[in-house]
Amino acid sequence: MRAAWIAQELLTTFQDEIGQLVLVPRTGGIFEVRADGDLLWSRKERGRHPELKELKQLIRDRIAPEKDLGHSDRRDP
Repeated sequence: MRAAWIAQELLTTFQDEIGQLVLVPRTGGIFEVRADGDLLWSRKERGRHPELKELKQLIRDRIAPEKDLGHSDRRDP
């Protein structure tokens, strides 16, 4: 369920930049995010799921560095 929610959020945020988003169901808690084949996030390597804000920033920095993410770009106090 979390992966589907994240996918929906990414498609909403990057509707003009993402041409395809694929969810691959698996077991064992695997969660990876790739862009053009490059690994941007691995739950196994980092030991946790990403916060949506940090994942959006990683993806933006890779596919649309000029894009303003609004509230996701604001630093936490």
